[in-house]
Amino acid sequence: MHIGVAGNIGSGKTTLTGLLSKHYGWTPKYEAVSYNPFLEDYYRDIPRWSFNLEVYFLTQRLKDVMEIARSSETVIQDRTIFEGVYVFVANNYEQGNLSQRDFDAYMDLFNVVMQNVKVPDLLIYLKSSIPHLVAQIQKRGRDYEQSMSLDYLKGLNDRYDRFIYGQYKGEVLTIETDNLDFEHNPEDFASIVDKIDARLFGLF
Repeated sequence: MHIGVAGNIGSGKTTLTGLLSKHYGWTPKYEAVSYNPFLEDYYRDIPRWSFNLEVYFLTQRLKDVMEIARSSETVIQDRTIFEGVYVFVANNYEQGNLSQRDFDAYMDLFNVVMQNVKVPDLLIYLKSSIPHLVAQIQKRGRDYEQSMSLDYLKGLNDRYDRFIYGQYKGEVLTIETDNLDFEHNPEDFASIVDKIDARLFGLF
């Protein structure tokens, strides 16, 4: 089984992926962020490095998808190949950070890749407001994220909603995160587990 965790930067995807992997005994698959060679350059000059960054992410996510497909275990994935394209690449193109030529080349590559990709059995969408995202980004203190503009975050949030509710064809469980602290509050985490159990196993 393949479970995806989707959500904007700072929504808590990585934290929830870790917690759920421990709770259910699932195998976690984390996004390639800490060792992405283009990430810091990207946040310093988004138009210059967008294409390089997105092709790198697409390559890593394709490797992840192929590994998940071969696995006999239940894998929970921190961000999927779908939102990488329909949210982040689309947002960069919409904001003028990707040229038409680069966007067309990227989408040609993506469409070839998609011939071998299936949607997750369940996509857990962590829906967050901009103030909540900003607070979480500031709290974790990654230097390269501090220069991120509110317009960029808002563009991603808008794209996430369009993707989840208009483009994505698989099963989605939406979790509103603004009033939750699932990392430190066991009751908040339990409420998420109950929703997942109901969706996957029909227990409630």
